[in-house]
Amino acid sequence: MMTFAELFKRLHDGDETVEIEAKTSRDVGNSLLETVCAMSNEPGRGGGYILLGVRRMSEALFPDYEVVGVPQPDKVQADLISQCSSVFNIAVRPQVETEIRPDNKVVLVVHVPEAPAHDKPVYFRSKGLPRGSFRRIGATDQVCTDDDLQALYQGRDHRSLDESIVENCALDDLDPAAIAEYRRIRAEANPNAPELGYADNELLLSLCGADRRGDKLLPTVAGVLLFGKRAAIRRVFPLMRVDYIRVPGR
Repeated sequence: MMTFAELFKRLHDGDETVEIEAKTSRDVGNSLLETVCAMSNEPGRGGGYILLGVRRMSEALFPDYEVVGVPQPDKVQADLISQCSSVFNIAVRPQVETEIRPDNKVVLVVHVPEAPAHDKPVYFRSKGLPRGSFRRIGATDQVCTDDDLQALYQGRDHRSLDESIVENCALDDLDPAAIAEYRRIRAEANPNAPELGYADNELLLSLCGADRRGDKLLPTVAGVLLFGKRAAIRRVFPLMRVDYIRVPGR
């Protein structure tokens, strides 16, 4: 997650973008939620950041921003998290960080994750489709057209949650000892299993424990749960629980 200083510098250097929005929001209104919806939907961006407590200086010759602060940051944070879990057709889970500036003004850094392809389009329950769904076009939030919705539906890959890539995880978060233990157990069950001859990356791909994003190989939910290091599992799935039932037979 990027820091406020990094994001504020990018605002100064290049204005708002498809991935960064600045708002003076003193409460959680439609404008803020529309940006959350748009960043959740926009394909291939990995989501975006919203800086709360920052405004554009109207008299500046070039785009410039100043910190004005959020008067009730705890209330705004709680309201945002609550509404993001209830107003859309799926629960959106933004990460919110609070930062106190040297002048004692409080700002909020909101990271909105991109929704999995199989959950798009994200839209407001109260408005339905197409009026309730938004895309992030440049630095603006635009109501989805029929063509936009068609593209989002076509982007659905019908994969399960287990096969979804885990954001903010890398192959370094997987434990080589856990992969080796899988090989040992698999060999006991079937010494001739073809995947035993695969390299670790090929093995992870064959088990849907990892997937490709561009030229990178990234762990999936299944990969982290099965092979993740304890620290990674604790960080990504702090409430993870596995239930299983044993039945007689094979």
